[in-house]
Amino acid sequence: QVQLVESGGGLGQPGGSLRLSCAAYGSIFTIYAMGWYRQAPGKQRELVATISGGSTNYADSVKGRFTISRDNAKNTVYLQMNSLKPEDTAVYYCAAGTPDSYYSNKYDYWGQGTQVTVSS
Repeated sequence: QVQLVESGGGLGQPGGSLRLSCAAYGSIFTIYAMGWYRQAPGKQRELVATISGGSTNYADSVKGRFTISRDNAKNTVYLQMNSLKPEDTAVYYCAAGTPDSYYSNKYDYWGQGTQVTVSS
């Protein structure tokens, strides 16, 4: 079993930055791909960014503004969010899975979510 613990959400200003972190605990040898998804009120959960090995994938809406990275020594994945927009407001979820998860977008483990609100 794998537990994912997110941190770093909160209130950000338009044009500002926030950094999310997700630490993995437990049977971490079972996971390879990790990613961030988000769900805004009244909307379906959507992919934000994923990482597997040296490959990354981003939603078009965040390309050039968000960066996903991973520290394998700390079993942690990060999401650096720059040039924030009000439409980035959502609950952000960390996800982890097998190598196939990166291609199928079907992840085995999920964090509890962290709220990101972008507002002046």
